[in-house]
Formats: sequence, C-alpha cells, structure tokens
Amino acid sequence: MAGLPEPVQALIDAFERLPGIGPKTASRLAFYLLNAPLESSSRLAEALQGLKRDTGFCQMCFNITLAGQSLCDICADPQRDDQSLCVVEEPLDVLVLERTGGFHGRYHVLHGVLSPIEGVGPDDLKIRPLLERVKTGKIKEIILATNPSMEGDATALYLRQQMLPLGLRITRLARGLPVGGDLEYADQNTLLRALSGRQDMS
Repeated sequence: MAGLPEPVQALIDAFERLPGIGPKTASRLAFYLLNAPLESSSRLAEALQGLKRDTGFCQMCFNITLAGQSLCDICADPQRDDQSLCVVEEPLDVLVLERTGGFHGRYHVLHGVLSPIEGVGPDDLKIRPLLERVKTGKIKEIILATNPSMEGDATALYLRQQMLPLGLRITRLARGLPVGGDLEYADQNTLLRALSGRQDMS
C-alpha cells in the first residue's frame, strides 16, 4: 500500500503473514490499533511477548504449558485415564476436544502431519516419543484424531502400521454428516464416509 508510513506498513505486513488474514483485514487491524488508546496497543504487545517468553511444551505429550513446567495440567492430573491416548496434530486440537467434555484420557501432540511434498517426515514430528509412550504397556487404546485430510489420513495410516504389532486397540474419529445437515447438501466423500461409518441402532 503506497504512501503509508513505514511502521504502519510493517504492521500490516506482519498481520498478513498470519493464517486467515488477507490484505483488507490486515489493514483494518493496523488502523484500529493506530487509533486505539495506547493502553490497548501496549496490552497486545505485552501479550505477544509473553506468548513466547512464558510458554513451553509439556515433556510428555508436547501440549502447550507454562515455561518451566515440565508437565501440562492434563498430564499432571491423576484423575485422567492412563489407558486411553488421543493423538492430535496441534495443541489447538487438544483445546477443541477438551471443550466437548467427552474425553477423559491423555493426549499426544504430533506438531504437524506427514507431508512428503513439504519435506515433513516421521523424524520431523513427535512420533518417536509417541511410540516410546505406547511401549510402556499402560495404554490400551490409541485414538487417531488427525484431521480428515490427505496428510491427516496418511499420518493416521503410518501410525497404525507402526503400532499394530503392539496389540493395541487403534481407533479413528468417526466422520460423516454434521448434526442438522441435509443429505442434499453433503458432498460425495462425506456421504461415503457416513455410509461406511454407519452405526447399528438395534
């Protein structure tokens, strides 16, 4: 955007690098902060600095935790089920699943998915620590909760192959029709997955 002072343009460029933010939204955010009270901008700057300074990763599941804290709150909770382990792609997925209140086991965060095109292999993810956790013998069920994408499916398949010899129950999140959705609006892949994952009502 021509004619803007360098600090404003630099902030717009920084916002544009964030996922899901295009040029218009980046510009709106920058001008909002430009016109906002100094206190609002200062709080945002402090929060951003604290994000990197005051957080780290759990040494067991690799979820986000406070800096200097070896275990996250979930791994440190003695009430959680040690026999059930849910494998997810990113820390945000843990938050989403926890909001449902329907899972009471442990988690393992891979920090990505396998993607040969982007050069991401098994050694680039937290797969080795996952296999080490599984080999302790406490875990009875692995829930593969990677996203229903080509990379997510490939990652789930790879993990299944690695863990199949261990004799564990390996499950994958069900996929199908959303609640309140109409069949006529569902795409072919969603319908096929809904059919293959159908449940017995008897």
